[in-house]
Parts: sequence; C-alpha cells; structure tokens
Amino acid sequence: MNYTKDDILNALRKVEDPDLKRDLVSLNMIEDLRIEGNIIRFKLVLTTPACPMKNLMRQNCIDAIHQLDPSSEVEIEMASRVTSLRKQTESQLAKVKNIIAIASGKGGVGKSTVSANLAVALARTGAKVGLLDADIYGPSIPLMFDVLNVHPKVIEQNGKSIIYPVEKHGIKLLSIGFFVDPSKALLWRGPMASNALIQLFNDSDWGELDYLVVDMPPGTGDIHLTLVQQVPVTGVAIVSTPQEVALADARKALSMFTQENVNVPILGLIENMSYFTPAELPDNKYYIFGKEGGKRLAKEAKVSLLGQIPLVERICESGDDGNPVALDDNSIVAKAFEQLAENVARQVAIRNETMAPTVPVKTHD
Repeated sequence: MNYTKDDILNALRKVEDPDLKRDLVSLNMIEDLRIEGNIIRFKLVLTTPACPMKNLMRQNCIDAIHQLDPSSEVEIEMASRVTSLRKQTESQLAKVKNIIAIASGKGGVGKSTVSANLAVALARTGAKVGLLDADIYGPSIPLMFDVLNVHPKVIEQNGKSIIYPVEKHGIKLLSIGFFVDPSKALLWRGPMASNALIQLFNDSDWGELDYLVVDMPPGTGDIHLTLVQQVPVTGVAIVSTPQEVALADARKALSMFTQENVNVPILGLIENMSYFTPAELPDNKYYIFGKEGGKRLAKEAKVSLLGQIPLVERICESGDDGNPVALDDNSIVAKAFEQLAENVARQVAIRNETMAPTVPVKTHD
C-alpha cells in the first residue's frame, strides 16, 4: 500500500518527547522525511546530544510507523540541535545557547570537581561546551585540566583586547587563574573581583557553545550577584554533600536564586560524595556523610535530583593530575557523571520549553 508523507507524519504525531510531553512533529523534531519504495527515511532531531531517552524515542518512532505499515523499513538518522531562549542579537555571549551556573552554599563540597567533570561529560556527548572558572579567589580549573602554565591568546580588535579561551579535552576554558600567580593569594575587594568576572564575560570570544558551565565560588556573595546582573543564566544546579550542615547551606543557595528579584530557574540538586566505594570492593557502598540527604532536600525543595556522585580515590587523583575522571570510560564515577550530564541537559531542554527567558537581574547595592 502507498503512503504519503502526511500519512507518515500523522503516525509520528502519536510519538511524544517523554520530557516535553508534546509530539515530535509539533516540536519540529522530524526532518528530511523521504519515502523510497518500501523504505521510510527521516532525521530525528533531539533537543540535546546528551538526551537519555534517544533510544526509546527512536524505537517509538519505528513502532508508530509499523502500526501504519508493518512491512516498511524505517531508517532514522539521529541528530541534535540544542535549544536556547537566547536571542542571537544579544551582544554579550551572543553565540552561547545556555549558561549553566554550578553553585554551592559552602566550600568543600566538590563544586569545582563537579563542574569540571560535568563539562567533560557534556562534551563527550558531542555538545559544544565551555567552562568558566568564576571562583575568583580560589581558581582550580587550570590545575584540574593541567593547564596551569598555559596563557590564553589575547588579540587586539578595534582597540579592544579580546581573550580567546584555552582548549583542553574538547572544552573551552577561562579562569582568573590564567592571569595571576597561583602561589599568591588575591587581596581583592568585592568590586575588583566582580570586575574581573565581568571582563571574562565581556572581553572573551567563546564562539559557538551549546553550554557554558560556570563554576561559582562558594556561598552567596558579590560574584553571584554580578553573574545574575550581567548575563541571563539559563539555570543553576546546586551541589551539596548528604550531611545536614552542607544541606543547610544548600538551602540558602536555593533561596538566593529563587528570590523574587533574582528568579533564576533551578535545574536541580547534585549530591556529591554520596557514598564511599573502595576500588577493591566496587559493589560496596559506605554512607560516610549520611544517606540520601540530597534526595530529601530535592524533594523538599521540589527540584530534580540531578545526580549522586560517589566518593572514590580516583576523583582526587584525576583532579590533581589534570585529567578529569569523566574521561575514564572504565570508572563508575565516569558513569555517574555521564548520567549527570544527561539529566542536566534534559532539565535545560525542559526549562527552555516550559519557561520564559531569564532576564538579567536589576538589584540595588
């Protein structure tokens, strides 16, 4: 029996994106549909290359067409186009689709480690990723990527110095650590630190990025206010350990970003150091800092639990030797960061479909 393209599209209208709850046709996710005899070919364009549901969606498409014609052959090319609410006419970071802040209420919860490995895991899916080290007083990204002695290229353009990020492991990197002596403390007042962050945003050429991950300093201070005042942050992910003292500070971070005059969407909570797993006993879990505190807080705050990252020795080693553990295909931690990347990308796509664009904050000093 012969079918038209409209027949095929009507069949595919029965297939929903599991997260966005709309059919693939109305979401414009079906492209290049061709019918060649008994073969039906088309491109399925996902909202992110990190989509965790891509195999399910592919199979659902095949099943929908086979309900129309069981004898047909279905060939699907998987592609992706990361969604964004940012206007290309915006002068600042114009080619950056999504800005993701990684924050924590307190220090010592592994926020920079999470930021670095999230960036790596997103890049390994095929996304274009940048990582900005906004921890002005304690920059650690240069060490974590083994680029301590590397200096970004600076080019004069129209009387202005433009900084080009350093590239490592497929990620574009910028940090104040590239411009200061790593052995000396920065004795800067708040405005100086804020101006340094503004320069990293305004005077840098990031090029085209699907995701710019911003590693924030701990707490809720000048740098956080500068970020939300300067750029439209797509969303923020809060990092905490399971222990109550860390969760108490994570609540403060959640409160800051959800205040009415700030109103930055919360992508979810990341529970770091969820449990300890010895290398020689990979199936054992020891809950050193308490069990599932992050899960309880996520439920309490009505946000997603984006990931639970185990505590293993290799994470510390990888941070010191400049090769983030997310690069290690054989590591259980790499798998945890892979799942984290999928969940973060999913929440960004949902946020972009269901919420209005973020507006930079206007606050009073």
